[in-house]
Amino acid sequence: MPGLLLDTLNGKRGPRAPVWLMRQAGRYLPEYRELRSQKGGFLELAYDSEAACEVTLQPIERFGFDGAILFSDILIVPHALGQHLEFLAGEGPKLSPTLLETALDALEPHPEHYEPIYETVRRCRARLGAETTMLGFAGSPWTVATYMIAGEGSRDQHEARALAYRDPERLRAILDRIVEQTVTYLRGQIDAGAEAVQLFDSWAGSLAPDQFEKQVIAPNAAIVAALKQSHPDTPVIGFPKGAGEKLPSYARETGVDAVGLDETLDPVWAARELPAGMPVQGNLDPLLLLAGNGDLETRVRFILDALQDRPHVFNLGHGIDRRTPIEHVERLLAAVRG
Repeated sequence: MPGLLLDTLNGKRGPRAPVWLMRQAGRYLPEYRELRSQKGGFLELAYDSEAACEVTLQPIERFGFDGAILFSDILIVPHALGQHLEFLAGEGPKLSPTLLETALDALEPHPEHYEPIYETVRRCRARLGAETTMLGFAGSPWTVATYMIAGEGSRDQHEARALAYRDPERLRAILDRIVEQTVTYLRGQIDAGAEAVQLFDSWAGSLAPDQFEKQVIAPNAAIVAALKQSHPDTPVIGFPKGAGEKLPSYARETGVDAVGLDETLDPVWAARELPAGMPVQGNLDPLLLLAGNGDLETRVRFILDALQDRPHVFNLGHGIDRRTPIEHVERLLAAVRG
């Protein structure tokens, strides 16, 4: 029988809101930090299927979340497309050569980078109970493109946004290649055992409305259409962080089954403006969870009440902060499940 999370993503309202947290497998957990110290760098850990599965399952074993999110990174796709990927302490991910320096066609693809990720999914699904949904994911094309073009993250995605105006055809070719690879990558995760997948568009909020239509909605719609053709029963969650008032258009036009709400959105507004019956996910501020003051339970109840008339997956508005105390997560779960 499907778990509560999978049922909710399929449009059913259960006895309570299922809950999982973005970045729930990671640095806030002491067991993760211990394993990371043994394995070395982040990328080495992500490509070690046995260890990556262990990390994926750590929050399930500790908290009993309703979903297990694959431990990996959105930059696996550019790595497979041929860019060199490294994670530098204190600086974050670096890709080279950048697509400002070289053409995408000049890179040598390495599709074998996907195989250990698929193996992680297979191992995790084999170890999970039927009540826990296995979640796969990929970065959305716009967000992945911003890293590929600039070689690193930035506050305003200046290089990619400038390219969109200066050479829109070149950006479109980059996005099309990312779409193609993302479809392949997500199909592989689903075939390996992922029961639902999420598209992370962390930098969607930096775009003007007309650019949002071109660089966010259109590529994501292409991915969803391809996945629905091959895996029609697998729910797709779209998470365009920072979309704001553009979220209803995203929900209607991309074809996603559910949408994630970041912490800046009023859930009352979302409940009113999003398509009727569409499952939603979110949207507690990760910094409120970090602070853990008396507002935590109050806000949890407000979100649950605001979204009570539609299928709702409780989650954060973005990833959990690495400094978050374990006891704050326990309080959150007690409030959601209470």
